[in-house]
Amino acid sequence: MINGKSILAMGALAVSLGLAGSPLFAADGPFTPSEKHELRNDRREVRQDRHEVRLDRKEKRGDRRELKGDRRELYRDRRELRRDIKSGASKEEIARDLNEIHQDRGEIASDRAELKSDVKELKGDKQERRQDRREFRRDVKDALKN
Repeated sequence: MINGKSILAMGALAVSLGLAGSPLFAADGPFTPSEKHELRNDRREVRQDRHEVRLDRKEKRGDRRELKGDRRELYRDRRELRRDIKSGASKEEIARDLNEIHQDRGEIASDRAELKSDVKELKGDKQERRQDRREFRRDVKDALKN
Protein backbone atom coordinates (compact mmCIF):
# COMPACT_ATOMS: atom_id res chain seq x y z
CA MET A 1 0.00 0.00 0.00
CA ILE A 2 2.79 2.42 0.97
CA ASN A 3 4.80 1.43 -2.12
CA GLY A 4 1.77 2.11 -4.35
CA LYS A 5 1.26 5.58 -2.85
CA SER A 6 4.94 6.47 -3.19
CA ILE A 7 5.02 5.26 -6.81
CA LEU A 8 1.89 7.30 -7.53
CA ALA A 9 3.41 10.38 -5.85
CA MET A 10 6.65 9.97 -7.81
CA GLY A 11 4.68 9.63 -11.05
CA ALA A 12 2.71 12.80 -10.26
CA LEU A 13 5.95 14.61 -9.48
CA ALA A 14 7.50 13.49 -12.77
CA VAL A 15 4.46 14.59 -14.76
CA SER A 16 4.35 17.99 -13.03
CA LEU A 17 8.06 18.55 -13.67
CA GLY A 18 7.56 17.59 -17.30
CA LEU A 19 4.68 20.01 -17.70
CA ALA A 20 6.46 22.80 -15.83
CA GLY A 21 9.57 22.41 -17.97
CA SER A 22 7.76 22.28 -21.30
CA PRO A 23 7.76 26.09 -21.83
CA LEU A 24 11.54 25.98 -21.54
CA PHE A 25 11.71 23.61 -24.47
CA ALA A 26 9.27 25.64 -26.57
CA ALA A 27 12.09 27.39 -28.37
CA ASP A 28 13.77 25.02 -30.77
CA GLY A 29 17.15 26.68 -30.47
CA PRO A 30 18.98 29.43 -28.66
CA PHE A 31 18.10 33.07 -29.19
CA THR A 32 19.52 34.65 -32.29
CA PRO A 33 22.03 37.46 -31.78
CA SER A 34 19.51 40.06 -32.95
CA GLU A 35 16.92 38.77 -30.45
CA LYS A 36 19.51 38.86 -27.66
CA HIS A 37 20.43 42.42 -28.57
CA GLU A 38 16.80 43.51 -28.65
CA LEU A 39 16.05 41.91 -25.28
CA ARG A 40 19.17 43.43 -23.73
CA ASN A 41 18.19 46.84 -25.07
CA ASP A 42 14.65 46.46 -23.67
CA ARG A 43 16.04 45.52 -20.25
CA ARG A 44 18.27 48.57 -20.34
CA GLU A 45 15.31 50.82 -21.17
CA VAL A 46 13.25 49.39 -18.31
CA ARG A 47 16.16 49.91 -15.91
CA GLN A 48 16.63 53.51 -17.07
CA ASP A 49 12.92 54.22 -16.68
CA ARG A 50 12.95 52.79 -13.17
CA HIS A 51 15.91 55.01 -12.30
CA GLU A 52 14.16 58.10 -13.71
CA VAL A 53 11.04 57.36 -11.66
CA ARG A 54 13.14 57.08 -8.49
CA LEU A 55 14.87 60.38 -9.19
CA ASP A 56 11.54 62.07 -9.89
CA ARG A 57 10.14 60.80 -6.60
CA LYS A 58 13.14 62.16 -4.68
CA GLU A 59 12.81 65.48 -6.45
CA LYS A 60 9.12 65.60 -5.63
CA ARG A 61 9.85 64.95 -1.94
CA GLY A 62 12.35 67.81 -1.92
CA ASP A 63 9.83 70.12 -3.52
CA ARG A 64 7.24 69.23 -0.90
CA ARG A 65 9.72 70.00 1.88
CA GLU A 66 10.49 73.32 0.25
CA LEU A 67 6.79 74.14 0.02
CA LYS A 68 6.32 73.25 3.67
CA GLY A 69 9.25 75.49 4.65
CA ASP A 70 7.84 78.38 2.63
CA ARG A 71 4.48 77.98 4.35
CA ARG A 72 6.17 78.09 7.76
CA GLU A 73 8.04 81.21 6.73
CA LEU A 74 4.78 82.85 5.60
CA TYR A 75 3.20 81.97 8.95
CA ARG A 76 6.14 83.53 10.85
CA ASP A 77 6.03 86.69 8.72
CA ARG A 78 2.31 87.11 9.29
CA ARG A 79 2.78 86.68 13.02
CA GLU A 80 5.58 89.23 13.01
CA LEU A 81 3.34 91.66 11.10
CA ARG A 82 0.58 91.28 13.70
CA ARG A 83 3.07 91.91 16.50
CA ASP A 84 4.43 94.96 14.76
CA ILE A 85 0.92 96.37 14.24
CA LYS A 86 0.01 95.73 17.90
CA SER A 87 3.21 97.30 19.19
CA GLY A 88 2.78 100.34 16.95
CA ALA A 89 5.88 99.83 14.79
CA SER A 90 6.85 102.29 12.08
CA LYS A 91 5.24 102.27 8.64
CA GLU A 92 8.57 101.20 7.13
CA GLU A 93 8.67 98.09 9.34
CA ILE A 94 5.07 97.20 8.45
CA ALA A 95 5.76 97.77 4.74
CA ARG A 96 8.83 95.50 4.97
CA ASP A 97 6.72 92.77 6.63
CA LEU A 98 4.03 93.09 3.95
CA ASN A 99 6.70 92.83 1.26
CA GLU A 100 8.09 89.65 2.88
CA ILE A 101 4.59 88.16 2.99
CA HIS A 102 4.09 88.99 -0.68
CA GLN A 103 7.40 87.32 -1.57
CA ASP A 104 6.49 84.22 0.46
CA ARG A 105 3.18 83.93 -1.37
CA GLY A 106 5.01 84.12 -4.70
CA GLU A 107 7.45 81.41 -3.60
CA ILE A 108 4.58 79.17 -2.52
CA ALA A 109 2.83 79.66 -5.87
CA SER A 110 6.00 78.78 -7.79
CA ASP A 111 6.60 75.73 -5.55
CA ARG A 112 3.08 74.50 -6.25
CA ALA A 113 3.54 74.93 -9.99
CA GLU A 114 6.87 73.09 -9.83
CA LEU A 115 5.31 70.28 -7.81
CA LYS A 116 2.48 70.00 -10.32
CA SER A 117 4.93 69.72 -13.23
CA ASP A 118 6.92 67.09 -11.29
CA VAL A 119 3.77 65.02 -10.82
CA LYS A 120 3.07 65.18 -14.56
CA GLU A 121 6.65 64.19 -15.33
CA LEU A 122 6.48 61.29 -12.88
CA LYS A 123 3.26 60.03 -14.47
CA GLY A 124 4.86 60.22 -17.90
CA ASP A 125 7.92 58.30 -16.74
CA LYS A 126 5.76 55.62 -15.15
CA GLN A 127 3.75 55.28 -18.35
CA GLU A 128 6.95 55.02 -20.40
CA ARG A 129 8.25 52.34 -18.03
CA ARG A 130 5.01 50.37 -18.38
CA GLN A 131 5.27 50.58 -22.17
CA ASP A 132 8.89 49.40 -22.11
CA ARG A 133 7.95 46.47 -19.88
CA ARG A 134 5.16 45.49 -22.25
CA GLU A 135 7.54 45.69 -25.19
CA PHE A 136 10.11 43.59 -23.33
CA ARG A 137 7.54 40.90 -22.49
CA ARG A 138 6.28 40.89 -26.09
CA ASP A 139 9.84 40.51 -27.40
CA VAL A 140 10.53 37.62 -25.01
CA LYS A 141 7.36 35.84 -26.13
CA ASP A 142 8.24 36.40 -29.79
CA ALA A 143 11.75 35.11 -29.21
CA LEU A 144 10.42 32.00 -27.48
CA LYS A 145 7.94 31.31 -30.30
CA ASN A 146 10.59 31.55 -33.02
